[in-house]
Amino acid sequence: MDEKMGGIEVGEILTVLDEEDREQEIEVIGKLTIEDKEYAAVAFADDAQEETVEEVDVFFFQIIDGEELAEIETDAEFEKVSAAFLQAQEEAEDFNEEDE
Repeated sequence: MDEKMGGIEVGEILTVLDEEDREQEIEVIGKLTIEDKEYAAVAFADDAQEETVEEVDVFFFQIIDGEELAEIETDAEFEKVSAAFLQAQEEAEDFNEEDE
């Protein structure tokens, strides 16, 4: 699922090819930097528009040179990235609850 883009940003809709060479639209729903590497959380664009985030399948990719998505190569790295995004989401929810 590698694809060249011009600077990946949250909210951006990207078109990528799946394993069967079909075009899929994905939306960048979050970005994090972990140990000097940048990562993106993405969801299928149609799913990302749904109101209930709990039902959305989220995928994680490493961002190379700010503009290319690359698969995360090891299970250990995937687990670290997944946990970091989950923690960031929980912190954002806690922050939003404090504002209400």
